Amino acid sequence: MSSPLRALVPAIFLIFTTILMGQQSPKTKADDPLPLTTEPRGGTDSATYILGPGDDIVVKVMDVEEIKEATSRIDMRGNIKLPLIGKVQAAGLTGEQLENVIRQDLKTFVKDPDVIVTISTFRSQPVMVLGAVNIPGVHQLEGRKTLFEVISAVGGLKPEAGHTIKITRQKQWGKIPLPGCTADATGEYFIAEVSIKSVMDANNPTENIQVKPRDVITVPKVNIVYVVGAVKKAGGYALGDAPTMTILQALAMADGLDKLAAPNNARIMRVSPSGSARIEIPVDVKKIFDGKGNDVALGADDILFIPNSGKKAATLRGIEAAIGLSGTALLLGAR
Repeated sequence: MSSPLRALVPAIFLIFTTILMGQQSPKTKADDPLPLTTEPRGGTDSATYILGPGDDIVVKVMDVEEIKEATSRIDMRGNIKLPLIGKVQAAGLTGEQLENVIRQDLKTFVKDPDVIVTISTFRSQPVMVLGAVNIPGVHQLEGRKTLFEVISAVGGLKPEAGHTIKITRQKQWGKIPLPGCTADATGEYFIAEVSIKSVMDANNPTENIQVKPRDVITVPKVNIVYVVGAVKKAGGYALGDAPTMTILQALAMADGLDKLAAPNNARIMRVSPSGSARIEIPVDVKKIFDGKGNDVALGADDILFIPNSGKKAATLRGIEAAIGLSGTALLLGAR
């Protein structure tokens, strides 16, 4: 991971934490983060979802009038409060496990209580998905989800998505099970990358890792070099896995120079270090073609501009005019 992105890791998690803390106050369902599931908001996979602070649950006990339908939010210590039995530790349990705990606590009052726990609002297993995906933002896992499932649940990748997915994970969840996983400068997070193609094509199933709560998943945009002006196919061309491409490589992708090109007057327009403007770098592409100059490297967001030659254009117009006049003369003579 690049140094600037490493430096942003603590800031990203600070923003993430702020968002999550804001979710602890009552909200409407329209304000809640999108769930990573196709299940209705009122439903839950009680066998897999791990309850946590902020989750809203509904406890129904048909044989106990005081808890016929009790709604409770799990507090920051992981507890809920219920009539008759008081405080119950809920965080860290699935819905089914919590049902068993409540059932045991109620046996003092009821011989065989019928307990049902449902989750009305999910807030404790968020992940942040950033970058070139169709629905970026904070989303809820709602159970065990793989990296592929998370990417699919946020609408998939945008066309400009790059070649890698970056995962940043809080230290408490352990090391990310991917090659090259490293700790960030603070030692509080693990960072790893995985090939998008590998995950999407299922080439290596072990790379389709399980996503953990509060993971930050980033899909960077692909780096582009632009070729414009007097070329046969102007446009933006992906750098691929390499950090740069040469001028000759870029022109090959653009199908070469147009017949009116003035390659000796070409320019590279590059974003300045401050990022506030572009600087122009003159380059003689003709010398590069002739092997008399070094092939220059182009980086992300560079623009290679090949101007038209005024002299060539004037000459071509003259030739076209002459051909036109000759054709007219031939037609008149034929008459």
